[in-house]
Amino acid sequence: MSASTSAPRREHLQTLPGDDVRQVLWRFEDRYDLQMLVQSTRAVARGPVARLVAQGGRHTHDWTPEKHALLEEFDAAGITAAYLDPEEGGFLEGPKNLALALIAFELAWVDAGAATCSLATHLGLAPIHERGTPEQRRHYMSLAAPAPGRQPRRAAFALTEPIPYVGVETGLLGGKVRIAEWPEGGEPILEVNKRGRFITNMAFANFVTAAVDSADPRIKGSCMVILEEDDPGIFDRGTPTRKLVHQLSATNDPVLQLRVPASRIVGGYTVQDGVIVPNYDHSAIIEAVFRRTRVTVGLMTSAKLLSAIEPLIRYHRDRFRGAEAVPPGSPRYELGLQQKEDVTHRLVDIWAAGEASASLGFAAARLFDELDPVEREKDRVLAEQGVRGGLAVHKAMRKRQHEAIEFIEMQGHNQALRNEERYRQLASDPVIRYIVLDAQANVLCPATKLWNTGHGSVMMREAVSLMGGYGITEDCPGFLGYKWMDSQLEATYEGPEAVQRRQLSVTMTNEVFLAQFRNWIHEMRQIASVEPGTGACTLASAMHLWLWTLEHLQHARDAQGQKLYQASRHGVTFPMADALCWLLASRCQILDVEHLRREGPGRIQQGFEGTVQFLTDLCHVQAARAAGEVARICSEIVYGYLRHPSWDDSPQCSTCFAELELRQIESVVPGASGFTGDIYREDGSHDTKAGPCVRAPGLNDFARLRAKLDGCLAGALLAKDRAAESVQKVMIPAALDYPQ
Repeated sequence: MSASTSAPRREHLQTLPGDDVRQVLWRFEDRYDLQMLVQSTRAVARGPVARLVAQGGRHTHDWTPEKHALLEEFDAAGITAAYLDPEEGGFLEGPKNLALALIAFELAWVDAGAATCSLATHLGLAPIHERGTPEQRRHYMSLAAPAPGRQPRRAAFALTEPIPYVGVETGLLGGKVRIAEWPEGGEPILEVNKRGRFITNMAFANFVTAAVDSADPRIKGSCMVILEEDDPGIFDRGTPTRKLVHQLSATNDPVLQLRVPASRIVGGYTVQDGVIVPNYDHSAIIEAVFRRTRVTVGLMTSAKLLSAIEPLIRYHRDRFRGAEAVPPGSPRYELGLQQKEDVTHRLVDIWAAGEASASLGFAAARLFDELDPVEREKDRVLAEQGVRGGLAVHKAMRKRQHEAIEFIEMQGHNQALRNEERYRQLASDPVIRYIVLDAQANVLCPATKLWNTGHGSVMMREAVSLMGGYGITEDCPGFLGYKWMDSQLEATYEGPEAVQRRQLSVTMTNEVFLAQFRNWIHEMRQIASVEPGTGACTLASAMHLWLWTLEHLQHARDAQGQKLYQASRHGVTFPMADALCWLLASRCQILDVEHLRREGPGRIQQGFEGTVQFLTDLCHVQAARAAGEVARICSEIVYGYLRHPSWDDSPQCSTCFAELELRQIESVVPGASGFTGDIYREDGSHDTKAGPCVRAPGLNDFARLRAKLDGCLAGALLAKDRAAESVQKVMIPAALDYPQ
């Protein structure tokens, strides 16, 4: 019996990942309604939207009839109604975060301005959806539904104001509300004054949810108010904003001065001692809104990255075709620029980043779909216990945080060793489940917004550069130049990067999240033991290094004795937030590919093995890149705040050998001087060098983890070579499928 010593034959990626692969990766393989929504949205994106972009629709700031016609396309495709419940005129049951994420992804594949235009209506409705009274929800959500013989009423969300107000700090509002009339025994009439800036949908919105602050002692704090275009007063849509990007969305600077009944306060109000007290201030409402909508913004940049792959491959292969000196069949004719390793390796980096960011974004969207019903159940349970109001609810949940951590730790235990009865009791408790999921959501949402748009815009620059001069032309295939510019806006609106980093620096230290993070390290170790090619081992080591560093920073002080991890120390907290984002994106990417490996056979008919092997290599590439970023950031912070030793420090010099002493040792043990450190001469001077070497005896564990992580990078570049080879061999369509 003979045994072969040759390596097993490896399959390459045959075609670009299609819908069958994406449905499994992003977990909607069993959601026929979402699959149909994707198809109808794609038809709009690659048809009317792409044609409008190709015809120069982005070249004006004005809201043109051609742009307005897209709204009817959205209505007909079901995009407008996707946010609504069936009883409100929608067609999707249950939470809709994943559905909206898929819509944003499909539209942004062609043009992010079109995606923003569609989603801005949902954003305008979101305050009513999340915190509105039952009457407000029933009325306005139904009005927004397309219906035969009636145009849907469209919404806008008015928060941002001219500088120096909102746009710099969301806690400061220039918009004011005061009581205009309060008839005896009747409903108060409010006068609302609001100047908006950069308000999407204002060119055609029928009603606006506006954030305002009280300018009347008879109204407490801030609130959001619903303003309709027919209300008495001024509803001036304002001039179009002269923006550089997202020109397919209508953005204006409106002026609103209107009288409305107090029942328009979003979420309602109570009257206490003659003062109107809104049930929700504007901060509570926008927090509930943005924590969901920021995920879709992050996915818009992911779509750009993945949409760049096909045009780039085609451009590189076709680069020399047609030249007399490059005959058909020659390597230069067939591969073009793909003969160069730099080109294929940089494309692999873009592809890996796109896959990781999409995995992170869709994981966050699915998490909010899971969280929404649990949150309602939690509210019901607490209300039955008599716990109501923001502060009371916060205190009640904080008291139960230790039980949530107990539940998470039991999840990480061997099932045979844990108290199963206690585990089931905790698992069935909606309050515990909410605390666990909420801790995740408070991290995944800002991480998606921060990393997908921030790192995504950097990688979009890479994509444009791989097109050469073609990338910055209007007729660049895939509109890559436009997408690069659009990504800059996505990194800014709904909270720029500093806002996301600030939120992460707080939420990532939540003990409930950190307990889950420890389980995730173990999870990656388990995957690595079965599928080492995923880079899960590398990622687990990087996660361990990040966690050690975070715990160290909680207690460490700098050379001046100042505490390192504190809110105002952005040089410490912000880079640690960045590092976490790299880890989370890579983890989600690995989990998606492992899900595809399990669930794909039988669902994917052609090229399954090659697809999985290619995506596995991308995971390894991305995990190595994430590990490198984490190692760099952690090392900089851990060592960077230590004072560098100098010869003036007596403790440092006390470890030096005297030159005479060293000669005596050398005479007894020849070669021993090679194992010594610094020396000083008879006159007390040292060798000419920067100074004594750094010794940090309290950081031995960090040095050990860092060295281990460096070793875990083994194989990462081999994975990149394999992925690059697949890029050379993969089949692509003869032409891009948009504009249609």
